[in-house]
Amino acid sequence: MTTLFHYFRWPIALTVLGLILSFLLGYWTENTLAGALSFLLIGTVLAILEISLSFDNAIVNANKLKDMTPEWQQRFLTWGILIAVFGMRIVFPLAVVVVAAHIGPWQAIVLAASEPQEYARIMDGAHVSISAFGGTFLMMVALSYFIDKDKEVDWVRAIEARLRSWATIRGLEIALVLCIALAFTVSLPPEDSVNFLFASVCGLLTFLLVELVGQILDSAGDAQNMAAQGGLGAFLYLEVLDASFSFDGVIGAFALTQNLFLIAIGLGIGAFYVRSMTIMLVHKETLTQFRYLEHGAFYSILALSLIMFGNSIWHIPEMFTGLIGAGLIGLALLSSLRHNRAAIADR
Repeated sequence: MTTLFHYFRWPIALTVLGLILSFLLGYWTENTLAGALSFLLIGTVLAILEISLSFDNAIVNANKLKDMTPEWQQRFLTWGILIAVFGMRIVFPLAVVVVAAHIGPWQAIVLAASEPQEYARIMDGAHVSISAFGGTFLMMVALSYFIDKDKEVDWVRAIEARLRSWATIRGLEIALVLCIALAFTVSLPPEDSVNFLFASVCGLLTFLLVELVGQILDSAGDAQNMAAQGGLGAFLYLEVLDASFSFDGVIGAFALTQNLFLIAIGLGIGAFYVRSMTIMLVHKETLTQFRYLEHGAFYSILALSLIMFGNSIWHIPEMFTGLIGAGLIGLALLSSLRHNRAAIADR
């Protein structure tokens, strides 16, 4: 039997390495033991924050990953983690500053190292667009799950049965997302509303393009290589989904520290745990054993999308976001356990 240590041995090893690097980075930056310990504490908090915010991401990933071949599952764990850590936790924040400040990539790196407060200020100035893009994409993910005529299991029947009955209305989820995005757009100051609406449309187009690419890859080629091609389409979908989940964590991290490199270390540690958690859920068939766990994850995604929209107007603490997600998944787990006990009693 595969133990938990088998799945988390690499994340544990990288946690030790990451915390050592956090300590050394703090000592190098502050030149004091207190500064080094402060960086160590912040790195630990960032890792925990990433894990708590991304547990629902792991469940959704597992739902998609279970249909992929073992080869593509392994690629998701290896190639995907490189994209998640270096792409979203390092390249993405740098790219935001490059575009917002109209400077080169090297200048952005120098700015992050020498003027972290200015770097954080530029990142904060882009939060409206980031919230709109990520919120739109995640809302489409959630609504596409619930507005599906082939969905058979309901957790909150009064809501889910109604949404499933609307699945015959073509493009309904797109219309709902656009209506919500427009409502937030008109609530924003004029200087932010254009950026919010443009980013929302980009998020919607990204979702539709990823879906299109996935369908093309799934339907292309002969029956012998269909699985591998479908694996590529699912891989692309999972990477864009992971990126959307990462937006709030990356932006929220700047509330704890302005040091880009410490953020990359802390969130990178969390990303490794999320990847390993995904593989474990697939191998142990956890989603099959707990029938409502997936529902809780998608309700959590829907809540996260609304929170990201709300962040464009108000500051919503990351701790609240994490608690909402954990609470919904916890309720789904309890409902699943209750259903399993009732099924055993009826035998």
